Amino acid sequence: MKYYLVAGEASGDLHGANLMKALKAEDGEAVFRYFGGDKMQAEGGELVKHYADMAFMGFTEVILNLRTIFKNLKACKNDIIQWKPDVLILIDFPGFNLKIAEFAKANGIKVCYYISPKVWAWNQKRVLKIKKVVDHMFCILPFEVDFYKEWGMQVDYVGNPLLDEIAQFTPDLNFRENHQLGDGKIIVLLPGSRKQEIERLLPVMLSVTENHPDYIFAIAAAPTFTESYYRQFTGDKKIHLLFNSTYNLLHHAHAAIVASGTATLETALFKVPQVVIYKGGTISIAIARMLVKIKFISLVNLIVNKKIVTELIQEDCNTQKVNGELEIILTGEGRNEMLKHYDELLLLMGKPGASAKTARLITTYLHKTI
Repeated sequence: MKYYLVAGEASGDLHGANLMKALKAEDGEAVFRYFGGDKMQAEGGELVKHYADMAFMGFTEVILNLRTIFKNLKACKNDIIQWKPDVLILIDFPGFNLKIAEFAKANGIKVCYYISPKVWAWNQKRVLKIKKVVDHMFCILPFEVDFYKEWGMQVDYVGNPLLDEIAQFTPDLNFRENHQLGDGKIIVLLPGSRKQEIERLLPVMLSVTENHPDYIFAIAAAPTFTESYYRQFTGDKKIHLLFNSTYNLLHHAHAAIVASGTATLETALFKVPQVVIYKGGTISIAIARMLVKIKFISLVNLIVNKKIVTELIQEDCNTQKVNGELEIILTGEGRNEMLKHYDELLLLMGKPGASAKTARLITTYLHKTI
């Protein structure tokens, strides 16, 4: 079978790579072509466009980059038609991927969607479009199944692919020594993988480091940026900068400050107490506050449906508040309480196997249509 995948972010690249690996196990003659990243490229096939040229966050940022977005959409559509895949597999990234789904459906191409768009957060009527243009939806959050059912759509719950990735992770026993991290307690800074995120959030994260001289601070750096890019923010601060080492950092971490996104769930699954922060463009945040219908922004809180980790958004994302919340989780009852709640999260998440289950379902559905 010929599989065309579209992932537009770092997290999509991760999940896409795991799915490709699982598809190869199900289909020994699988051939891949994709919009994605380095992890997907490592699994083989042909990378058409890297997600680093596609990811724009926030309403205003999208508007400012519309020309690039439309150019990418056109290139993707043309490439799909020329390659003639047996199935199109879209991974999250809904602003782009739902347009691609509509195009593919109109051209008779089977559409599978892995990792549901967050239609439960805002503009829920998008489900009506999804029902028309997506043949099979694979969800990774337990509450999504009931949500879609309310709209009359049957979906497959496959578990969460992050569990697959973490289950495959083998800690580097010489990690501290190799990176000269010493023996102190590590606080990891995860400022995200997008340029806008890093530039808004990393300065706030770095501003608390002086209040904790006994701790070792390390940035989990995105591979799409250079060391010199990050050093413009760290200056002469003694901050460790590590690329392609996020899981090893979390394995050794005592606490973390995390940009809202997939990393909040990864941090929780490693049982690292965290403070979640987010800061967007003023107009983007104002629009989001009018439209978004959810109580929380972090996946950790959303899955358990209560506040486990503190979320500091926009005006609350400042040195004083971030530092105060960090102190709460470094020692004592606040730390113990968060770790106890993480156990609830782990029970709800279930066991690894999301990628394998999704691959089995995709190949099964495809063979039924042949």
